Amino acid sequence: MTDDISLVALSGLGPERAAEVRALIRDVPDYPHPPVVFRDITPLLADGAALADVVEAFARLAVADGGVDVVAGMEARGFLLGAPLATRLGVGFLPLRKAGKLPPPVERVEYDLEYGTAAIELRTGTLRPGARVLLVDDVLATGGTAAAAAHLVERCGGRVVALAFLLELAGLGGRERLAGRTVETLLRAES
Repeated sequence: MTDDISLVALSGLGPERAAEVRALIRDVPDYPHPPVVFRDITPLLADGAALADVVEAFARLAVADGGVDVVAGMEARGFLLGAPLATRLGVGFLPLRKAGKLPPPVERVEYDLEYGTAAIELRTGTLRPGARVLLVDDVLATGGTAAAAAHLVERCGGRVVALAFLLELAGLGGRERLAGRTVETLLRAES
């Protein structure tokens, strides 16, 4: 697989360190079924220095985008990256949950998947109107979940300043689906 570590946020670590961080993302062929290649970030999360490097790279993006009032993470791996980022930035964290995981009242956005539909929810009243929100997740693939998350944040009165991803799977259309929005990725890989 060919990777692009050209984004200043991660390449600022230096090419050797950026490559070491990338090497901690394990590629699992044919999981959960062929021809999918699952990107397992568990080894990266288990490496304290690498996780700190990723959080710091995301923090540089947030500052470059003019600052944020809150970080929102998409369930579930967006929680693992978004919560430490929010702590680093000194702002709050909002979990955007799968349907049925939060007690009412909630705001909800449904969206299409390749194999059906899904929904994402946010607890009503947890987002201050006009708040500048950075959306965070681990992988940008087709962009369906990210587009729904951005719509949900805006429906709740927030302003999405950027969407940030650890890894973009180029060629799956995610960036195109989010056209008109600021999309930042730390790594880019062929799908």
